[in-house]
Amino acid sequence: MSLRSFTLDDLVRRNALLHGGRAAFIHEDRRITHGQYAQRVAQLAAGLAGLGVGTGDRIAVLAPNSLEFCDLFGAAARLGAILVPVNARLSPEEIAHVVEDVAPAVVIAAPGMRAQLEQAAIGDARRVVLGEAVDGWVAFEGLYANGTRETTAEIDSEAGLLIIHTAAVAGRARGALLSHAGLLAAAQQASACWELGPDDVCTGVLPLFHVAGIGLMLAAQYAGGATLVLSRFDPDALVAAIDEHRGSLLATFPPMLGETIAAADRNGASLASLRAVTGLDVPDTIARFEARCPGARFWVGYGQTETSGMATMSPFRERPGSAGRPTPLNTVAIVDDADQPVAPGQSGEIVVRGPMVFEGYWRRETDNAETFRGGWHHTGDLGRYDDEGYLWYQGRSPAKELIKPGGENVYPAEVERTLCEHPDIVEAVVFGVPDPRWGEAVEAACVCRPGANPDAQQVIEFVGGRIARYKKPARVHLLADPPRTEAGTLDRAAIKRMHGAS
Repeated sequence: MSLRSFTLDDLVRRNALLHGGRAAFIHEDRRITHGQYAQRVAQLAAGLAGLGVGTGDRIAVLAPNSLEFCDLFGAAARLGAILVPVNARLSPEEIAHVVEDVAPAVVIAAPGMRAQLEQAAIGDARRVVLGEAVDGWVAFEGLYANGTRETTAEIDSEAGLLIIHTAAVAGRARGALLSHAGLLAAAQQASACWELGPDDVCTGVLPLFHVAGIGLMLAAQYAGGATLVLSRFDPDALVAAIDEHRGSLLATFPPMLGETIAAADRNGASLASLRAVTGLDVPDTIARFEARCPGARFWVGYGQTETSGMATMSPFRERPGSAGRPTPLNTVAIVDDADQPVAPGQSGEIVVRGPMVFEGYWRRETDNAETFRGGWHHTGDLGRYDDEGYLWYQGRSPAKELIKPGGENVYPAEVERTLCEHPDIVEAVVFGVPDPRWGEAVEAACVCRPGANPDAQQVIEFVGGRIARYKKPARVHLLADPPRTEAGTLDRAAIKRMHGAS
């Protein structure tokens, strides 16, 4: 362990010392103080160590937000293990890919999700269920060992803490390895920007398999504050919880904020405690929120899983339409095709350098060499700076095209691969189109094999049965005479123009 290292385990211990009697987590009718949280983490770490979990081992978890999920973050940190939160919205095939990719020592599942993990090749991994022991699965509750023997590993802050699968550029998701240092740097900067303190309460409605949900929780923890853990998004329950627990921090994906405002109007909720809200939303929804909550600020930013959180942030009203300015610990630049910096006003690829940059894609050394070339993390996103240092996001590079319906990441290559598995489809182009509810929607243009005339809705359901349903196209266009390039391949740009793609 480095003399100058500071890990998530150090943060848990610090909060127990400085804020021991204050709430750390609230879930339904349970309130856990920082002191109690440190004890739960120590007990769970001892129990996991008893299963053989040690430094560098992976712990895969498939479950909704819960106190137990939060305990796992701390326990993994104490053991020097790596937590792998699995997106519960993925298809069984995609879940199997994630689990097999990381070869976990332990898999943990909510009672209704065991079957999804059992379809994966989990080998000798120990099986743990968040409920009663059954069919070779031990009960999670039994892992909270009565003793709290010292289980702290000799780990450095640069060690990996989380693997979140993202960036399915070539059709398969890659695991981004995030370190203690990167996640805590993101938490430190968010906490400073939002001026968080021990009295702040994060309303944790985003799933903890997303870096956005994790980041908000850690920002509150960094400040010694509390996180209200909500298992799912229910706008009526959300506005009631904000008022009851004086929630001050909130992050949403479309269309959650609009539905929250409507629920507050419907139920007479005040939302007066909210101070900082962030997310992906259109100006009209932001304006409605600001009118409804004049004491709160809506923050915009730019970031991705690979940057452990937002690398740029600013209040929306400072420069409407922008993605904010770089946070203090990040260097964010714009480069041309030769990786040379460009002047303000010129467009190029967004590259990032600093402590928040991830450690690399799990066991993808060729990808890492390309991503980290020249000493920068190449995001694959396009943007420009204005003369006052505000970043203007301009979409994705052709090599890393991405669609974001409701805040989820959908990579066209993955959907195109699945479409072409349909017996009647031989070529496909997938693209995003503007959508008033979700921000973006997935659409596809397909070329059929000669003589085939499949039903478009059946093709859509075919995709939804093989990958996560949020990735399936909302519409499929069957092209009889598609535009092609001189090389004979589908002309992606022309097809996207034909259908009003974003």
